[in-house]
Amino acid sequence: MESIRQRISVPFGYDVHFTSDLFRAGNPLLASLADRTYRMLCVIDSGVAEAHPSLAGRIEEHCRDQELQLAAPPIVVPGGERVKNTHQYVDALHAAIFEFAICRHSYLMAVGGGAVLDMAGYAAATAHRGVRLIRLPTTVLSQNDSGVGVKNGINAFGRKNFLGAFAPPHAVINDFEFLTTLHARDWRAGTAEAVKVALIKDATFFDFLENEAAALAARDMRPMQRLIAHCAGMHVRHIQSSGDPFETGSSRPLDFGHWAAHKLEQLTNYELRHGEAVAIGIALDTTYSYLAGLLDETGWRRTIGLLTALGFDLSLPEGSLLPDRDNPRSLLSGLKEFREHLGGPLTVMLLKRIGEAVEVNEMSNELLLESARLLHEAVRDSRCNPVEARNQ
Repeated sequence: MESIRQRISVPFGYDVHFTSDLFRAGNPLLASLADRTYRMLCVIDSGVAEAHPSLAGRIEEHCRDQELQLAAPPIVVPGGERVKNTHQYVDALHAAIFEFAICRHSYLMAVGGGAVLDMAGYAAATAHRGVRLIRLPTTVLSQNDSGVGVKNGINAFGRKNFLGAFAPPHAVINDFEFLTTLHARDWRAGTAEAVKVALIKDATFFDFLENEAAALAARDMRPMQRLIAHCAGMHVRHIQSSGDPFETGSSRPLDFGHWAAHKLEQLTNYELRHGEAVAIGIALDTTYSYLAGLLDETGWRRTIGLLTALGFDLSLPEGSLLPDRDNPRSLLSGLKEFREHLGGPLTVMLLKRIGEAVEVNEMSNELLLESARLLHEAVRDSRCNPVEARNQ
């Protein structure tokens, strides 16, 4: 018997750029990233199009001025999770890529929140086995987290991101101008991912978030720009240095709080924003870490206090705490679904201290229910003041 052993090493590289008002006259950034020889197709999140009524026309004008080959007027698709809950929008982009002769060296430029970027990225990754994708994230969460990574996908079979592909973008452009028109919930929701990376990787960043919580809640752009740049950098460096950028293993440190978040989104029929669900998931797993003896009380109180100061409602949806982990209507079933999605053993990230995480391979139903009760009391009593906790 003979065997042929194949080993392939393919270098991937892309840049995350920061700017304001990308499509203003004279801004050369987009043109510097695209080869004018090839065509470009643009897709816009409907929420962004409504908040910026002149955006499609400005994109067309900018491409003309910069001599970029925009193949057709921008395509508008629904924003939010509904764009990922059906295959029809991926099909529509595939049809447009075919109709307008977008080849593998051409570009699909996606402008929108994380859900639209996920869907458009999946369409780009699967047309011609890969069309160049330029992402323009327009929410806090997509600029500091989902838009700077390598994951793309849509939901199927009642599971979040069941269909998808790992495909690095050609480039990411974070345009801070888009943040000025965000709904308050979308401004706030993205800060949950910053709290997440601070908790598991960077205690100094956590201190910054505590100090700036009031300003962030008041929509001060100065600390928000610092939050986004730092958080995006931490995500990019983790993808680069973790040794598992395409998640072939069972460990996903950046999914701290996400086993519950994904299930909460599903249980609320996606009425909860992803970041809002992540905030609740972080609060639950931090409380579990405290009750399990991993995290001290001060660390627990500071975490709940920061999330509260940022404006998050950390209440669990009524009726979600059924004790049966096999009941698909129970929050606890999210652990089973999380393990199935990752493959291999259950691997969940918990906290040892602010800035340092630890992986566990099992979680107790009883302790989770107790954690939920304690979290409910903390939210009800509003006793977790971040400044008081930090000074203890």
